[in-house]
Amino acid sequence: MKKSKIYFLQSMTLVVIMLIASVVKAQQTKPISSGYAPVNGIKVYYEVHGEGKPIILLHGAFYTIELNWSQLIPELSKTRKVIAIEMQGHGHSPFSERKLSITALASDVAKVMDYLKIDSADVAGYSMGGSVAYQFAADYPNRLRKLIIISSTYKSDGWLPVVNSAFDNFKLEFFDNTPLQTAYDAAAPDKTKWRKFLKQMFDFAKEPFNVGDSHIAKIKAPVLIISGDNDGLDKIELMKTYKLLGGGVSDLQPMPKSQLAIVPSQGHVSLMMQTQTLLSYMTNFLK
Repeated sequence: MKKSKIYFLQSMTLVVIMLIASVVKAQQTKPISSGYAPVNGIKVYYEVHGEGKPIILLHGAFYTIELNWSQLIPELSKTRKVIAIEMQGHGHSPFSERKLSITALASDVAKVMDYLKIDSADVAGYSMGGSVAYQFAADYPNRLRKLIIISSTYKSDGWLPVVNSAFDNFKLEFFDNTPLQTAYDAAAPDKTKWRKFLKQMFDFAKEPFNVGDSHIAKIKAPVLIISGDNDGLDKIELMKTYKLLGGGVSDLQPMPKSQLAIVPSQGHVSLMMQTQTLLSYMTNFLK
């Protein structure tokens, strides 16, 4: 195994351990309701916390609701109805042979909203969940109020090349007996699907995607983009995204409805652990 891959796996394991530790320390809140929504031929697990205007939370790749959102849900649910979803094969949602795609996952979100009788909502997505959120904004504009994107992009080229090549030649056994498998085993309805889930996610990660510049430019909902300064996103492409959303203007023009926040000294995983920083940006934007 190349040293770069060993370093990647060691780093991934360390940050997941840190995430799990933060979950343990977080103020745990029980959902007021939870269950499985039958959507597009699969079952998608959801949890509902709190009351108020709805906001939908979409997790990152390999994550669960608890790993991704445990520290934010208690705060957001004080004033909002928080609907957290575990996407196909993740967490409590059963593994399915259905091919993963950004468009299919975005459609699942809309179907969960139908099942819960939610006409429109704010949507926040992290990493893979952010890409799904961008696709949702393009495909279901009338169902979106405000959009929050955390460390994510709407196209493969939005990541640095080193990120896009991270899973090249990886083997499934590299991820066995890691904290990611521990988290999977704790929630998955069928633990024997672990390797199949990994294979499906590896194939998904290698397939290029692009929601499309023209679709991003047509998003009418206000968008908040939050990125770490070293989170693997190509910052030139990120600025292009912000300009498509109406940002990047000067004081000589009205301030745009969308916002861009670059959080210093943060990587892709560590950014998600900055609870108070994220909460401050999110609550101010959602007012």
